[in-house]
Amino acid sequence: MMSVVVQSTTLTTIAYDADRQLPQIEFRDQAIYQYSDVPADVYQGLIGASSKGRYFNRSIPSRFVYDQVKPASLS
Repeated sequence: MMSVVVQSTTLTTIAYDADRQLPQIEFRDQAIYQYSDVPADVYQGLIGASSKGRYFNRSIPSRFVYDQVKPASLS
């Protein structure tokens, strides 16, 4: 899974495993989450969105199961 650095005030990197439909998203606070069964069109929508944070908040957390891979930084 290769990460892409994105321009966002909320997100820093996005990676996507197409075979497993598994995006991994790193936030500005350094927390990392993986979301299950996210179709490629939703991932492409996120990558192409002018506001990635807005698209993410509207389209992903309420629709897909997730696991936290790395907790947020304490600083």
